[in-house]
Amino acid sequence: MSTVAEYREQRRLDAAAADERRAERERAADERAARLREQDRADRVRDREVRLERRQERSARRAASLTPGQVYRRGTLALVVASGLASLPAQVLHFVSISPMLLPLPLALEGTAWVVAAGVAYADARHLSVRVRWLLRALVVAAAGFAASVNYTYGAHLPGLSPADAQTAGLGLAAVTLFGPLLFEIRQWVCTLAAAADDDDRRERGRHSRTRRRHHRTVARIADRLLSAAPFGSLTAEQAWARAWQIHTGTADPGMTPDLYRKATRSAAALAEAQRPIDPAANQDESTETAVKRSMADLPVSTPALITANARVLPRPVAVSFLKPTVPVKPYPSIAPAPVAPIERRPVAAESTRPRRATGRVPAVAKSSRSKRTPDQLLAEARTATADWPDAKVTGEGIRRALHTSPTNARTLRDTLLAERAATAAGAA
Repeated sequence: MSTVAEYREQRRLDAAAADERRAERERAADERAARLREQDRADRVRDREVRLERRQERSARRAASLTPGQVYRRGTLALVVASGLASLPAQVLHFVSISPMLLPLPLALEGTAWVVAAGVAYADARHLSVRVRWLLRALVVAAAGFAASVNYTYGAHLPGLSPADAQTAGLGLAAVTLFGPLLFEIRQWVCTLAAAADDDDRRERGRHSRTRRRHHRTVARIADRLLSAAPFGSLTAEQAWARAWQIHTGTADPGMTPDLYRKATRSAAALAEAQRPIDPAANQDESTETAVKRSMADLPVSTPALITANARVLPRPVAVSFLKPTVPVKPYPSIAPAPVAPIERRPVAAESTRPRRATGRVPAVAKSSRSKRTPDQLLAEARTATADWPDAKVTGEGIRRALHTSPTNARTLRDTLLAERAATAAGAA
């Protein structure tokens, strides 16, 4: 039984392995078919792109060949060939009728006209002398004119034609003979004008280059040295000029210099200041009140500057001993009043009995000047005014009101008077 079971198990395993191999082959076949389909699809797409590119190239070539310039050039050449084919047989028949030995003559005559016409085109392209070009044109006219006379004679003597038809044939052959060289010369004239337009552009560029080198000689020398130092073709003239400008001026923008940058900065700042909006509050009318000098009573009570100034003017209080019964006062120079500028005389209004109205504060220049008292005079007046005052009444405010002086002077006088009284009392004791 075990052998039968093992046999069946082996067969089942073999069948499973065969199924797995078959499934693997089918998967490989499917993958290969999928790859072939993908490759075929990619080939069709690539073929379609190639056909589209070829169609676009043909369209581009057709568009380039159908430009007005190309049509004119090719059309002129076609007409020139047709003119030669129409005029050459008549010349050949004319000379062969005279003698078969003259067969090369029409070929040489017609070929001379066209070769010389090509020489005119070459002379124009090489910008040769005008005399050379006009000499070639004269040769073209001579050859074409002789060929036209031959064709006119041949056409005018064709047998079997009426005189009018014979003359028409002769004129037609002569016109066709001259028509080809004339068209070729007109074509060459138009091409020369187009090249002259291009030359104008080149001349403008050359003129600009010369002017630039003349205006910026230092930059031009640096650019020339850069070009000569660099490998041939590795640096263009414009690149060398831009690099030389940056080396010489320090700016990467050709045409700009540090001075121009400073000027541009100042101009931009001035423009910004001019365009700044105006503040209405800062533009109010100023007060029309005239500033006048105030009296000493209107000034602040004391300031360090005033105290220091008056301390240099008035004598300091000195203790008086029994040997010095009085305060030694050194003589001080008197301070002259400040000069007043002369008042400009103006027309005075006529007197009126009507009382005068108040017109505001009187200007300082209109006030009467008062002589300034010296420190000695102030001290003498203070002694006189306070002779019967008790010590408690000798104050700075009292002295200021009695002498009508400044608070600083009043305090200095107060200290001096109190020192004198203290010295007197000490000496009496």
